[in-house]
Amino acid sequence: MSPFEAARAALTFTRARPELVRYVTRFTGDADLAEDVVQDTYLRLQERPPADAGGIRGWLFTVATNLARDAARTERRRTRLTQGALERLPAADPPPDPARLTERNEIRQRVRAALATLNEKERTALLMREEGFMHREIAEAVGTTTKSVGTLVARALEKMARGLDLEAP
Repeated sequence: MSPFEAARAALTFTRARPELVRYVTRFTGDADLAEDVVQDTYLRLQERPPADAGGIRGWLFTVATNLARDAARTERRRTRLTQGALERLPAADPPPDPARLTERNEIRQRVRAALATLNEKERTALLMREEGFMHREIAEAVGTTTKSVGTLVARALEKMARGLDLEAP
């Protein structure tokens, strides 16, 4: 399309725009969608103008109608896919009981306080054991012998039990 024809097409669009918006609004029943369709129609005019520059107005209405139909199909498909979606969603866990939540927080604070009474070697050994590390790995991490890891863990458990006001294991 020559610059002259492009300018003529833009002018034709500008003149036809108000009636195009009214037409698409009536066609779709949605003024916002109509604005989007008319904007897309103008983009199509700029990207791929009609071969016959004389029939631009008819071309604009044809393109707008097709875009409106596509939008309606998309909306119907979206509606169909989302119908019953609530039943297909996985059920969420019920909200936690406030009393139970408070109790868990209190226990967590007590355990943290008891862990804080351990020295670094004892705390590291105990926590590594709880994570499933072998005595050899714990010994390497805390800088001791494999034989002393058992004693270190036992001593840590005794201190934890005292800190939590429990009987030693």
